[in-house]
Amino acid sequence: QVQLVESGGGLVQPGGSLRLSCRISSDIFSVYQMAWYRQTPKEEREYVAYITSGEMKDYAPFVEGRFTISRDNAKNMVYLQLTNLKPEDTAVYYCNVWLRRGEVLFKSWGQGTQVTVSP
Repeated sequence: QVQLVESGGGLVQPGGSLRLSCRISSDIFSVYQMAWYRQTPKEEREYVAYITSGEMKDYAPFVEGRFTISRDNAKNMVYLQLTNLKPEDTAVYYCNVWLRRGEVLFKSWGQGTQVTVSP
């Protein structure tokens, strides 16, 4: 009954890049608005970006043009391309179905994927 599966994280140097992937188990994926979030052990989960069924996109201010969200409806996948990474980007990254600010569809989150940015 795993509905959200994230992958693609890793250890990179500052300025490096990663491509995160998220697979969603749903027969109606194409109508979902999908979002990425991130979290450190000391912080609350933080909104990063979303993409609508019509591929309208939104990013949190801290992204500063460095990340790109995209989707592939044929594969039930959503992606987050991370570039020019900073140490402050270190976190576990999660995906979910975006309903509105502060609210997601799936109450049980996936395991997430760890992004570590360090010299």
